[in-house]
Amino acid sequence: MLQTPLHSEYAANGARIVEFHGWALPLQFEGILAEHRQTRKAAGVFDCSHMAEFLISGEASIRAFDQLIFSDMVALPPGRCRYSGILDPAGRLLDDCVALKLDGEQLYLVTNAGPRETVRALLEEHVPRLEDVSAGTAKIDVQGPRSRQVLLDLGLGAVGPLRFWTGTRARWQDEEIIVARAGYTGELGYELYVPNGIARALWRHIAAHPSVAPCGLGARDTLRLEAGLLLYGNDMTALNTPLEAGMDRFIRWEKDFRGKDALLAQKERGGYPVLTGIRSHSRQAPRHGFEVRHHGETVGLVTSGAFGPTVGCGVGLAYLPPTLARPGTQLTAGPRDMRVETAGRPFYNGGTCRMEVRA
Repeated sequence: MLQTPLHSEYAANGARIVEFHGWALPLQFEGILAEHRQTRKAAGVFDCSHMAEFLISGEASIRAFDQLIFSDMVALPPGRCRYSGILDPAGRLLDDCVALKLDGEQLYLVTNAGPRETVRALLEEHVPRLEDVSAGTAKIDVQGPRSRQVLLDLGLGAVGPLRFWTGTRARWQDEEIIVARAGYTGELGYELYVPNGIARALWRHIAAHPSVAPCGLGARDTLRLEAGLLLYGNDMTALNTPLEAGMDRFIRWEKDFRGKDALLAQKERGGYPVLTGIRSHSRQAPRHGFEVRHHGETVGLVTSGAFGPTVGCGVGLAYLPPTLARPGTQLTAGPRDMRVETAGRPFYNGGTCRMEVRA
């Protein structure tokens, strides 16, 4: 399995290692429930170095990339982040992504581990000035209500003025890093993109802070599910469109982009299944692959699900017919007909994070 620059830190913190898209990553350190609660009440640090990072340089290259996605990166102001999806000609999702406009001429793009090779090949084909900086970059996420103070205590004063969904270049130990106020947990949080050479030192400083504990993929999944956030490869794949995945509000219909005509035709036809939040009436959780039924008839499939420690019940996502997707629809799921109902997202709304507004 591939190893991140922080792999040597796992054993020192008692991590249980699993394979994730070809990478050896920590499932948990102390335990999923403890790490979930730690992030909700204080701060957790996550190794997300398996993700891919690209630097897109020059106005022409940014415009070329903009044609492959459904949101607008050309008009994105410097210092702002934006969520989007990379599409095929049929309007289906090859990956979802986040980009930070470093300045008027540079866009810092972050994509997922699973479709990395497909995405890189596509970008190399269409974007003239593209640099894959993944191999030299570690990604460290610090999430939780005390995350700002933790980073300020470590001397990263650049986080102080950052608003949600903004980012900047900063320095730590005389090395340039990139800091974005963003995350995948529903809490105040920051994503740090750092050179491999200082990654272990930075991780150790963060993990040693009294408000911080190292966290693994397990807590990352329960945290993101409570926040109603999607996971590529589970909640959407190359078989789904952004309309089906509930990304309508991020689509900039006024611009041209790959797959736009196909999406307009799908929108006009209507009737397509939509990704919908569901919650159980107990600690039982709907699980990936569970069939969802309405009056005994199979109407959909669960894509993600887990017990939500903060909300105290099972939460998940499922593709359902639009007529059943409104909140409060009573359904059953799984081999034992667990009672579930549709619900709005996020399931947890106690953090200071919010999804990007159209601006």
